[in-house]
Amino acid sequence: MENLLSDAEMNAVIEGDHGNVFAVLGIHRDKGSKNVFIRAFRPHAKSIEVIGRDGTSYGLMTKLDDRGFFQINLGVGENFSYHFKIENDRGEFYEAEDTYRFQPTLGDIDIYLLGEGNHLEMYKKLGAHVCSQDGVKGVSFAVWAPNAKRVSVVGNFNNWDGRTCVMRKYPTCGVWDIFIPGLGEGEVYKYEIKTQQDYILTKSDPVGFYAEKRPHNASIVYDLNHYRWNDDEWMQNPDRHNRLDGPMSIYEVHAGSWRRKGENGKEYLTYREMADTLVPYVTNMGYTHVEFLPLAEHPLDASWGYQVVGMFAPTSRFGTPDDLRYLIDKFHQSGIAVIMDWVPAHFPKDGHGLCEFDGTHLYEHADPRKGEHKDWGTKIYNYGRTEVSNYLCANALYWLKEYHIDGLRVDAVASMLYLDYSRNPGEWIPNIYGGNENLEAIAFLRRMNDLVYGLKQGSCTCAEESTAWPMVSRPTSMGGLGFTYKWNMGWMNDTLKYISKDPIYRQYHHGMLTFGLLYAFNENFILPISHDEVVHGKGSMLNKMPGDEWQKFANLRAYYGFMYTHPGKKLLFMGCEFGQDWEWNYDESLRWHLLQYPMYKGMQNCVRDLNLMYKGNAPLYEVDFDYHGFEWLDHANAADSVISYIRKGKTPGDYLIVVCNFTPVVREEYRIGVPEDCGYQEIFNSDDKNYWGSGVKNDGMRYAERQDWNGKPYSIKITLPPLSTIVIKPMHEVR
Repeated sequence: MENLLSDAEMNAVIEGDHGNVFAVLGIHRDKGSKNVFIRAFRPHAKSIEVIGRDGTSYGLMTKLDDRGFFQINLGVGENFSYHFKIENDRGEFYEAEDTYRFQPTLGDIDIYLLGEGNHLEMYKKLGAHVCSQDGVKGVSFAVWAPNAKRVSVVGNFNNWDGRTCVMRKYPTCGVWDIFIPGLGEGEVYKYEIKTQQDYILTKSDPVGFYAEKRPHNASIVYDLNHYRWNDDEWMQNPDRHNRLDGPMSIYEVHAGSWRRKGENGKEYLTYREMADTLVPYVTNMGYTHVEFLPLAEHPLDASWGYQVVGMFAPTSRFGTPDDLRYLIDKFHQSGIAVIMDWVPAHFPKDGHGLCEFDGTHLYEHADPRKGEHKDWGTKIYNYGRTEVSNYLCANALYWLKEYHIDGLRVDAVASMLYLDYSRNPGEWIPNIYGGNENLEAIAFLRRMNDLVYGLKQGSCTCAEESTAWPMVSRPTSMGGLGFTYKWNMGWMNDTLKYISKDPIYRQYHHGMLTFGLLYAFNENFILPISHDEVVHGKGSMLNKMPGDEWQKFANLRAYYGFMYTHPGKKLLFMGCEFGQDWEWNYDESLRWHLLQYPMYKGMQNCVRDLNLMYKGNAPLYEVDFDYHGFEWLDHANAADSVISYIRKGKTPGDYLIVVCNFTPVVREEYRIGVPEDCGYQEIFNSDDKNYWGSGVKNDGMRYAERQDWNGKPYSIKITLPPLSTIVIKPMHEVR
């Protein structure tokens, strides 16, 4: 019988150089022939017998090359389902499906959308998916590598031999796919990529759902369809947890160091163990949100998760993807929203990652003036490439839809917005208008934010953006970037500088305390006391405070009181809530043993009560982003380092009065103006003895006197405790 296969083609398959291996292997008619051929490349096979679905033997294949190339000519006929009975080179027999007899895994619409760079559920097509074809269970693989000469799936199942599971290429979209029968969940795999320059790369899956625990870095087949959520009530009420006029008190957590276990305290808690410990802790402390430093897969512990290699894979350090879902589920069942750090600004150069993925600068810019972060030694995404922008947008939606994440805190936004970010003259390329704005990154961020908002899932996005870029948290329809919130780095820097000064000098720096109100309503601000403030030699929050031990704690309690009553949502990094004495170390647990001492326990009590007061009083959160929610009583008393102001809710007459005394002096008979002729009662005092304070307080009711003060028709006299914040509430009972 005829054989239309040339030696050159056969050698190309054997050597992994054939441009279209599906045209050679498997069952088909060669062009110009009426005969049906089956061809196989099995390097370790001694013989192969073809068996039909009904068990009929179609005979042994002819071994055309000792390196493992087989063929059988079945004569005139039609394609049919079959499998192989193989004798290997050790004389063992086994049965196996022929990978190359199965159909493509991508449909025409998928190919079109992927080619267009507009497939927002691309993760349902790319990556590895457990599925069936022709009644046979297996895994479909698909990966974007348009410039590769050849792409193969490799793993233990084929001895990591890139010649045996060579993928099919779709030239119009640059995607390669293959269905490999017999594989299932838990299979370890990578993509072997042969570049146009004939060198071999071995890459993890850019859309892999799970990965090996470092230092290993292969992807793992994982079926995301198993988990059954129990947060329907939460997900069906999307407006309740991220409203601009709602309370937002965020506990920022690094999952690897919140708490450790084991004899040496070096073992991580799992996601499920966190569900049993972290969830009740956050709930009992009165927080409304938890925010995790990046949970996507990353190779280096010391990066804290900010150098991501697996954008679609929760880190395996703490368990499986479903274990993370369980943790998020438990937070939702406890009424806590979950925010996750998301890193679209850059990615590391690790060889198994996205860097030069198919032998070209696929995900990153080729020109280092646009493509490299010198500060971080990382690559910058090419936001102008539609497939890359789509990859990142789809990833954002993936976390919200598949993991029920309630918000994304977008890291390093400033580095994305400016082409000259951390660059000297000559080290950057201006945009088409000659400016330093990264127009492509801006377009990406706007699209991403519009897509998140368009989900109508109540999800928020928070920008870590440290410059004066306008309208970061304004809708894209207004020309803004579309974020829900922006971190207020200016307020954080100014007020931390102020509170770190000895009280005797604070009168000369009073403006640092009050300046933030000049721009407080320009954006929807979050006030962030984050991980960045307690690392790299900056010391812990407690150790930033001046004075003796008592004064350090008093200063910090007063500062937190100021923060919780200031316009803007709140964020506090783990450990700061009980005044950890050492700065944060990613490689060890928080110093929980300190809570046996009254000063640390008192600090924790103070923060818990601040959270409860904050959530329980609408004036502290309802009108955070409008000047109608704030009014100064006295911002000019620099000599005493005292400020006083009113926070107002939406309902007329619903307000609180806040007074902060940033000196260690008790100020008795201190008069403040009040707007109404009624009684006033202290509802919070950071100097409370339960917080390890001195216990100076304002007992009972203080009734307004008809003496105008601070521009108000009435006033009251109160006692200001040393280094304190107090909150006073009007009591509208009949006098």
